[in-house]
Amino acid sequence: MQKFTQIMGPFVESELSAARQAWAGGQWEESFRHLERAHVLGQHSTALHVRAHVEMLKWAVRRKAGKEIRGQLLRIVGAATKTIFGWVPAGNTGGADVSPIKPMPIPADLYALIERVRNRDRAAR
Repeated sequence: MQKFTQIMGPFVESELSAARQAWAGGQWEESFRHLERAHVLGQHSTALHVRAHVEMLKWAVRRKAGKEIRGQLLRIVGAATKTIFGWVPAGNTGGADVSPIKPMPIPADLYALIERVRNRDRAAR
């Protein structure tokens, strides 16, 4: 999955950048939506998955959102220890407002991108 991480990394970074821009503009919910999208894109790579949760934790700390802070601390541990085994619910948005084990529909644009990257990763092997 190293290749997957390398290929998907810029797409995750793009969503994280959009989250920072939305935050800077005072659009906190829009910022978190981009963090959720980064989570969906990165959840099959331990490094990217943990990164998304760390950014969600930073968001929660800035918002002083206790439930989200607690949820992200638990999810960081889960992402760091379970992603490598593939124990991730596809499409889960990663916020504390949803069960960490609940699969969710993947938005069509993200699904298409994930499939493109998976196919490139398979072809590279």
